[in-house]
Amino acid sequence: MASVASTYARAFADVVLDARLDAQRAVGGLRHISELLADSLELRRVWENPAVPAEQKKKLLDAIVQRGGIERHVRNLVAVLIDHRRTAFLGRIVQQLEKELDDRLGLAEAQITSARELGDTEKQALQAQVAKLTGKKVRAQFMTDASLLGGAVVRVGSTIYDGSVKGQLERIKEAIST
Repeated sequence: MASVASTYARAFADVVLDARLDAQRAVGGLRHISELLADSLELRRVWENPAVPAEQKKKLLDAIVQRGGIERHVRNLVAVLIDHRRTAFLGRIVQQLEKELDDRLGLAEAQITSARELGDTEKQALQAQVAKLTGKKVRAQFMTDASLLGGAVVRVGSTIYDGSVKGQLERIKEAIST
């Protein structure tokens, strides 16, 4: 049912951009509710039970929203999901929404793995190089893997840029063996 998640994600991305909401805050609020729903069997039972009146479900939602300081637009989306008995799709909607907003805002998610911990200047330089390469603003996650020996491996979506010493040695080995 990816189409259900995509439909709601696209519609909510329209709301976020048209209302000029803080995209990270909106996604964060939605993610918070999604995590509560995933972690709480009782909450899932209430929201997915057709015998529980919608107004009671929304009162529970309002309490969650108030306690979490979540935006009204996020609350309204979850209320629509409750009304249409689609709360089971909330986790997938959050994932699709993140992708949709990243695409629309020209953001690329990058995973950068280096052989050692990088300093702030090095991180900024790598992010700038990836931004230049992709033509998008980059939101990077940095990790370390000593087995790389040196250099870095960058993953943007399904594309991998391997500038590690380990990768170079493997390419040399392939060239020699063929």
